[in-house]
Amino acid sequence: MQVTAQVNPAQIPPPPMAPSAVPHSLTEDAFLGGRLRILQPEKGYRAGIDAVFLAAAIPCVAGETVFEAGIGTGVAALCAIVRNPAIHVTGIEIAARYSMLCEENAKRNGFSHSLRVIHADVKDALRKDLSHLPQHGSFSHAIANPPYFEEGKSTPSPHLLKTQAHAFGPEDLEIWVKVMHTMVALRGTVTIVHRAETLGKILGAMDERFGDIRIAPLYAREGTAASRVIVQGVKGSKAPMQLLPGLILHSDNSQFTPDAEAVLRDGSTWRLR
Repeated sequence: MQVTAQVNPAQIPPPPMAPSAVPHSLTEDAFLGGRLRILQPEKGYRAGIDAVFLAAAIPCVAGETVFEAGIGTGVAALCAIVRNPAIHVTGIEIAARYSMLCEENAKRNGFSHSLRVIHADVKDALRKDLSHLPQHGSFSHAIANPPYFEEGKSTPSPHLLKTQAHAFGPEDLEIWVKVMHTMVALRGTVTIVHRAETLGKILGAMDERFGDIRIAPLYAREGTAASRVIVQGVKGSKAPMQLLPGLILHSDNSQFTPDAEAVLRDGSTWRLR
C-alpha cells in the first residue's frame, strides 16, 4: 500500500484575514500555508510538523467527533477542523495556559463552535465520577502527540510548561493509550505520532486493545532511519498489523519533498487506510 497525500481544494478554506496584535511573550505561527494562525508561547513547548501530520492521518468524515489527549495550543485539532469543518474536536489539557491559548486560537481562526477544551489531567478521563469529562465510548476517533522524553533520561527544560509537555513516567504512555481506547466507540480509530524508537512501547500498549494497526514511518531524508512514526489502530478489530511505506520529509537540498509539502502547506490528507 502506498501512503500518499490527497487534497480536495474545495474543502480547504482560504487563509484568514490579517492577524490582530500578538500578546507579549507569544508568537503567532502560520500552519497549512497560512490557513491557520496559532498563538504559542515564545518559550516553552511549541507544536510543529508532528501535529500537522497527526491531523492529516485521521480518517474522519463530516459529522464525526474526535478526542485529543493533550491538546496543547490546538494545532493538531485545528488542522483537522480546517480539513473537515463538519467535525467536532474535544481535547483535554493539563496546563491552564495552553488550554486558554487553545480556546483563543479556535476563536481567532473562526472555529470556536467546532472545538471544546477541558482543563484536566488526561488520566482523569478514565474516571466516571467527573461530570465535566466526556462520556466513555462517545468518539469516532482519538488522537495524541504524547510527551517525548522519559523522566530521568533527558535534561529538564528550564521552562516548566515545556518540561510538563515533554516528560512522562514509565506508565504514562500505557495510560494515554488506555484513555484513548476508553474514549472511542467500537470500530473507532486511535492515532498516535511519536519518536520511532518508542514504537515498541506504543505497540505494547495497543496490544489486545486494537487491531488493524497501521504503522507509517516519517523519514527526515532518503536513506536515513525513521525519526517519527504514526501508529493507527481500530478498536475491536482483529485484522493483522501493516507496516506502510511512509513518507520522506526533506530532499537533498533540505527543502520539503512534494509529498511533505502537500500535507504541510496545501492541507492534503495523509490517510493510512
